Amino acid sequence: MSFKDELSVSKIKTSEQRDAALQVIQAVFLEEKGWVPSHEILLPTSDLERDDVSWFMVSREGQALGVTRVLYALPVDLYEEYGFKPVDPSLDVEAFIRNNRIAEVGRFAVLPEFRRKIHIAAMLMRAASTETVEKGFTHYITDVFESDPNTPYGFHKRVLGFKVVATHDVGEMLTDSRRITMLLDFKEAFNCMKRRNSWVFRFITEGWSDKLIAQLSA
Repeated sequence: MSFKDELSVSKIKTSEQRDAALQVIQAVFLEEKGWVPSHEILLPTSDLERDDVSWFMVSREGQALGVTRVLYALPVDLYEEYGFKPVDPSLDVEAFIRNNRIAEVGRFAVLPEFRRKIHIAAMLMRAASTETVEKGFTHYITDVFESDPNTPYGFHKRVLGFKVVATHDVGEMLTDSRRITMLLDFKEAFNCMKRRNSWVFRFITEGWSDKLIAQLSA
């Protein structure tokens, strides 16, 4: 059996799953990066009961290897406090957030020793994006950190089609690194990857219904 075939992805719903996911969060956000005073604050138990938050986890033989979160109720007031500096002065980022169906994807973490295993990230992306599109959302917004040596900036931009829309200097994480805010238009990215016959497109849309694919097709 290959490494890929040993992996499974699940939506975190139980305290046992949360405990497993917290091991990844502790290793990455607390011990490696030092971005939080306590790893448990990033995945509070209340998230398991909320309809506007989804956490996904990739595991192998019972061990969590990677996690990510999708937030469907954007904290717009908190965003305003961050002091966005739009890359395009004509774009009102805050108004765009208010006027479109945008979900925030973040809290992405893969154990350092497994980061070269691309299928972990791909499975997280497939699970998260499938649910988000099924819910009728049109965009993802996320922040990457300029000085993070493991930044997904290049992958987000070249492979997935995220675009830089703003920067800001403060946020939830305890770091002085400048935040780069990126936006993904699902329909635009879907059709771009489809034209290129991207492996990411084929992987993420594996198992999608004709209705879901038609929802994003040009």
